[in-house]
Amino acid sequence: MDALLDDPVFFAPFVPFFDPRVGRPSTPIETYLRMMFLKFRYRLGYESLCREVTDSITWRRFCRIPIDGRVPHPTTLMKLTTRCGTAAVDGLQRGAAGEGGGGQAAAHGPAARGHHGGAGRCGLPDGFRVAGQGGSADHGDWPADPGRGRSDPHPGAEPEPGGREAGAWDRREAALAGRAGPGGDARRALRRAQVKAAALAAAGGRDAAAGRRRGRLRRAVKDLTDLLDATRRIAGQTRQRLTGLVPDGATRLVSLHERDARPIAKGRLGKPVKFGYKAQVIDNDDGVVLDSTLQQGNPPDAPQLGPAVKRVIRRTGRRPWTVTADRGYGEARVEDNLHDMGVPNVVIPRKGKPGNARQAREHRRAFRRTVKWRTGSEGRISSLKRGYGWDRARIDGTEGARIWTGQAVLAHNLVKIGALAG
Repeated sequence: MDALLDDPVFFAPFVPFFDPRVGRPSTPIETYLRMMFLKFRYRLGYESLCREVTDSITWRRFCRIPIDGRVPHPTTLMKLTTRCGTAAVDGLQRGAAGEGGGGQAAAHGPAARGHHGGAGRCGLPDGFRVAGQGGSADHGDWPADPGRGRSDPHPGAEPEPGGREAGAWDRREAALAGRAGPGGDARRALRRAQVKAAALAAAGGRDAAAGRRRGRLRRAVKDLTDLLDATRRIAGQTRQRLTGLVPDGATRLVSLHERDARPIAKGRLGKPVKFGYKAQVIDNDDGVVLDSTLQQGNPPDAPQLGPAVKRVIRRTGRRPWTVTADRGYGEARVEDNLHDMGVPNVVIPRKGKPGNARQAREHRRAFRRTVKWRTGSEGRISSLKRGYGWDRARIDGTEGARIWTGQAVLAHNLVKIGALAG
């Protein structure tokens, strides 16, 4: 692994993000790459990774850090990861795929999903509990809970930005809140949070403290504003659900911590619906992942296979001899598209009930043997989940989840290529 990571192909993707003359010295990329490999290979957090590297002479040598040298701070690794983003990760994957490309290719679709740790069913109590905790932790206590103090003697009154109660909100909504249980408390908590955000924004304009303190205050106001927007969406979804309508899954908010996560219905008995992202993996007969993508929501499988095979051909410079995938890709146009690319053997079971000619083809020994090989390689997804962190992405947003899963695929490929080279 030490010799493999010395290949210049793994340094080229980082060149556009750093200037050789301007700026202060940064962490060497070879150190960053090796520490990130250890992180995903052994599923370590940033803090525990830095502690382990600090305490281990072997890991220090692997990461090219002298015995008396300083190990990068965990926040430095985090900032480098998000700064270089998916562009650097894609470049690293292209380099690794070039090392281990070719051969048969198998596509794995909806079974491969990168789930975010915060993704889950998000209800009104959860949303407003997080809003209350965020405001209290950063900027003092929230106003007293209505009905338990004198801050809101009239539950139907709407507070002004200055904190005084004035006016009345829609009585029809008040009646709905009474029937919905947490709905009334949610609306009142939302209005109190809006008052808090307005007060913090006004305080930020008058704050005469140092720039760092003003910056923290502005970030806190932005985070609170984003949280309020998400909570309004949850309140709207709850009202819609109480009327008997199911919110659209493509736009439905299911987590306050991961705003891009979406419900994905799989129809399984134990877990009919999961929450997160949908990923596609293409690997070869050596077990090297040649291409991986992650998308928001639950897009159809079939249209994604052709572009993925094109990317594999472009990266490796070779056309696969055989392409196989699960039944979700089984459409005639997909097979015709792959033949047009020059793939001689396409082994994908068709959706629905095929005709007699198609059944005879799918019952051939070569066809069934290839399908069984693809079924066996489904373990690639399980390996990525159990061993490399694909079960939960620890970076927020779709972009962050793509960075996380891309780094995991890179670590997986380096292990595979190192084993093949050995």
